[in-house]
Amino acid sequence: MTTAKPAPIYMTPACAERLRAELKDILYRLRPEMVQTAAWAASNGDRSENADYHYAKRKLRNYDSRIRFLSKRLEQATIVDPVEQGKIARGRVLFGATVRVENEDGEEKVYRIVGVDELDAARGYVSWASPIGRALLGRSEGDVVTFTAPAGPVELEIVQVEYLALD
Repeated sequence: MTTAKPAPIYMTPACAERLRAELKDILYRLRPEMVQTAAWAASNGDRSENADYHYAKRKLRNYDSRIRFLSKRLEQATIVDPVEQGKIARGRVLFGATVRVENEDGEEKVYRIVGVDELDAARGYVSWASPIGRALLGRSEGDVVTFTAPAGPVELEIVQVEYLALD
């Protein structure tokens, strides 16, 4: 019996830096403050009916869970610099690409292929593992891709592929 290999965790350097900053903030600011709150609440007496104490303990468990998640995520991540990807892409869409596409109505949109931790639909950041991300990967300018969206099949023509530093 074989176990399924977990999906790779790709992220841009900007995403890794944001996750490291969040981890640092929890470890060195938020969690120590909550430890003090829990100690203060515990000093108020009967813990069984002490809402402040229960809140602080629950918050500490949440912080500890997030610390474990972020630490493991960063440890297992493969950090991919979009600018470096551009040097080996030879015009193809790879992780980190900024892709300008045109739909059947002639409407243009720009998508950036990013990791699952970086999704931001409003900014056009789509995951490499999403239907549109999978459809675009490996393709080149001029290619027409089709993928299934919630509203049904969508056809897009790749107009331009660039590799820009992400913020």
